[in-house]
Amino acid sequence: MESKEKEFETLVKKHKTTIYTVCYMFSKDADEVADLFQDVLINIWKGFDNFRGESKVETWIWRVALNTCISADRKKKRQGEKVPLEMAADIYTDDDEDSKQIRMLNARISKLGLVDRAIVLLWLENLSYDEIAAIVGISAKNVSVKLVRIKQQLMKMSNE
Repeated sequence: MESKEKEFETLVKKHKTTIYTVCYMFSKDADEVADLFQDVLINIWKGFDNFRGESKVETWIWRVALNTCISADRKKKRQGEKVPLEMAADIYTDDDEDSKQIRMLNARISKLGLVDRAIVLLWLENLSYDEIAAIVGISAKNVSVKLVRIKQQLMKMSNE
């Protein structure tokens, strides 16, 4: 295997959880998550030679994953909603209180706009405001303001 492929393989192994997390935030369908994951990998591969190291690799991975998933989400909305023929496994089978709260929070987050959803995901991953700003392409102050507004939106949803 050539050096470039080994570097790419190492990069993917190190950051596959991040990539999967982003993909899962944009879809709950296992097949669609797998497709998004593959699309992200393709985009990372395409941009691998052009990565100049002006930001951390982690920041670049987040940005590529989010941009890929946001683009796919927009494309999906333009095409209209597809109805799955069959769902073989129910990923929400746990009925304990924690699982219910996670499902409720996830449902509320999925109602947010694409950028807001991305910001919440990054915040939940404990990234700093500066890191979130670099990934999303806004200022750290704007991240702070958006998070306050997003939290207010989520609180309103809990009262409905």
